[in-house]
Amino acid sequence: MNRYSTLKTLGLATLVAFACTAQAADKHLRLGIEAAYPPFAYKTPDNQIQGFDYDIGQALCAEMKVTCEWKEVEFDGLIPSLKVRKIDAALSSVSITEERLKSVDFSHSYYRVPAKLVARTGNGIDSIPADLKGKRIGVQRATNFDRYASEYFEPAGAEIVRYGTQNEVFLDLLAGRLDASLAGSIAIEEGLLKKPEGSPFQFVGPNFSEEQYFGTGAGIAVRKNDPLAAELNKALAAIRANGTYEQIRKKYFDFDIYGD
Repeated sequence: MNRYSTLKTLGLATLVAFACTAQAADKHLRLGIEAAYPPFAYKTPDNQIQGFDYDIGQALCAEMKVTCEWKEVEFDGLIPSLKVRKIDAALSSVSITEERLKSVDFSHSYYRVPAKLVARTGNGIDSIPADLKGKRIGVQRATNFDRYASEYFEPAGAEIVRYGTQNEVFLDLLAGRLDASLAGSIAIEEGLLKKPEGSPFQFVGPNFSEEQYFGTGAGIAVRKNDPLAAELNKALAAIRANGTYEQIRKKYFDFDIYGD
């Protein structure tokens, strides 16, 4: 090999090494999120995504030394988007359930709260599901709340009304077009009860936490057999250990939501 060839080979090797290094340094993780579920994910007045889910995702990306690339997806489109590789993971308060585990894998749970039913004070709902007969119950479509209401409340005579987002449910509840809604307790508190217009409403009935429907907490969904799940678990353990998780939790909640 002559001197020119040697230099050419070395130059090519340097370029390849540089490209590989740049690619590794600029690795992106495409995360799907529905930004309409406060306080977990919502839009600020300047149209930026904010919320507990978003901050957890940013912390995990920082720990993994990758760049978060957020993709807004309606909740019922998260798992389909994952399957067709439009996103690498869904980080949007997706409950880990047996049904979902048939088609995707999950990281460990990063929070767990019960589901609750909310209705206007003096609504006459005392015994559940008996008192739901003839009532219009709003749920977010394709959620575990939808499935539970369909299998338990609908056979008791309730009419289940499905919406694209929980915010739409609250709007119809406030307008009197719904009698009640089944959703996550924190989402109800933050999205309705803590607001001035939510003062006429209250929780009714028990906590709903059956694992068959509500799973073992919210996890990050990934494709089947994707090693990304193990990487996310390692990063989640790290931000729990170094205090980052707790800092984020305190930003949004004054109580522990991690669960067992």
